[in-house]
Amino acid sequence: MPYLVGILAGLCVTMLLVALYELTTAPARAVARELEEIRIRQPSPFGSVSRRRRQSRKQQLGDVIRLLGERVERGGLDVDGWARKLIQAGYWNPEAARIFFGIRVATTAGMLVVGMGIGVLLEARLLGTLFLGLWLAVFGWIGPSWYVLRKRSTRRLDIHSALADALDLLVTCVEAGMGLNQALVRVAEEIRNISEPLSEEFSMVNLEIRAGTPRAQAMRNLADRTGIEDVEALVSMLIQTERFGTSVGRALRVQATTLRQKRRQRAEEAAAKTTIKLIFPLVLFVFPALFVVILGPAVIQVVQALGSM
Repeated sequence: MPYLVGILAGLCVTMLLVALYELTTAPARAVARELEEIRIRQPSPFGSVSRRRRQSRKQQLGDVIRLLGERVERGGLDVDGWARKLIQAGYWNPEAARIFFGIRVATTAGMLVVGMGIGVLLEARLLGTLFLGLWLAVFGWIGPSWYVLRKRSTRRLDIHSALADALDLLVTCVEAGMGLNQALVRVAEEIRNISEPLSEEFSMVNLEIRAGTPRAQAMRNLADRTGIEDVEALVSMLIQTERFGTSVGRALRVQATTLRQKRRQRAEEAAAKTTIKLIFPLVLFVFPALFVVILGPAVIQVVQALGSM
């Protein structure tokens, strides 16, 4: 019975992860499918009908999730904080927070029903069924937030690791005679193979400037979208440079040198921490094996000598 409960719980977790993957990748796959239908030379006359039906189903599901999220937003949760975290995770949709809370409510209710169903199928007691349902419901509430925070952390780490190289390219472009806007466009194109999130952020800055947003405000939006201290320092430096009319290339070179020094210091710090981190696997896994190999024969001889007395 415990093995069966574990297997069913694992299946529930797997289904939740698959559902999250489907929700996150559904727009891209839908666009790819529609483009494939457009490329067909002799499209089926029922293609547009099926496309409209799929869009209608997705629209209905999205409306339900948004309605749930709207009800949750009225409950006094930290909507603004989660909206900022979603933006930093790469979800720039204005309704991302509402969709996020709707998904949390839907997964919580779904996992509660699944837990109760498992308890009924296993013919467990009422207390055990409620406990299993509540445990899965808590996991369904925490799971989407954990996924968003994990993606946010990964994206920020990616941007942070590629920022020094992007600044080097930016310094090269500015000193070659390009304007700051043109340099940002070129760096966004060149840095795409190294860091896709950083390329997207620079491209967003360029789009905001083209749309009429002042450069200072576009830079501040970049700092808000990333939430990284080095990016905030870079934005402050560029704003002050533009305000006082100093050399942009010289300021960027100083900032790039500072970022390279910080990256080297972080690498040295991580290398220094490895000796401490190696203590736990050594004590838990390596030393017991050494003790068995070294002291095992002696212990066997002592036991045999005591047994023969």
